[in-house]
Amino acid sequence: MKNILFVCLGNIARSTMAEAMFRQMVANNNLSHQITIDSAGTSDWEVGKHPHPGTQAELKKHHIPFDGIIARQITPSDFKWADYIITMDNQNVANLNRLAPDEESKHKIYMAYDILPDKQGTEIADPWYTQKFDVTFAELSETLPHWLTRIKNDLNA
Repeated sequence: MKNILFVCLGNIARSTMAEAMFRQMVANNNLSHQITIDSAGTSDWEVGKHPHPGTQAELKKHHIPFDGIIARQITPSDFKWADYIITMDNQNVANLNRLAPDEESKHKIYMAYDILPDKQGTEIADPWYTQKFDVTFAELSETLPHWLTRIKNDLNA
C-alpha cells in the first residue's frame, strides 16, 4: 500500500485537481486497493471549502469526479501517513519543511515536476492567481503519469 498526499497553499485548486486526476488514473489502472490518495493545504485559509469553481469546471470538462474533496490543512499525522508528499511550488516546499515533525518526513516532500529530470524545480502555477485552470490541468497531466509509474514500480519492488 502506498499513500500519496498532494499539497498546495489552500487546497482548493492545484492539490484538489491533482487528487481528483490521480484518483481517476489509479482507478483506471485497477490500483485503488493499493494506492490511497488525499490532498491538503499548508494554510488554513480555505478549510471546509469545496474545490475552486475553476478547478471544478476543468475537472468536469475532462469527466473527472471530485466528489467528497473538501479543503483541509495538513496535520502532523499526514507526514507519518504519506509515502509521497507531492507539492506544487517552492513556497509549498518551504512551508512543508517548516511544518514537518522530523527529518524523515522532509525526505517525502517532492515538487510535482521533480519526477521529470529535465524539469526538476519547475513550479505548477497557481490558477487562483492566473485563472488558467487549463494550464494547471495540462501541467499535472504531464507529471502525474510519471508519478503513477514510479509508485507502481515501488509497489512491485
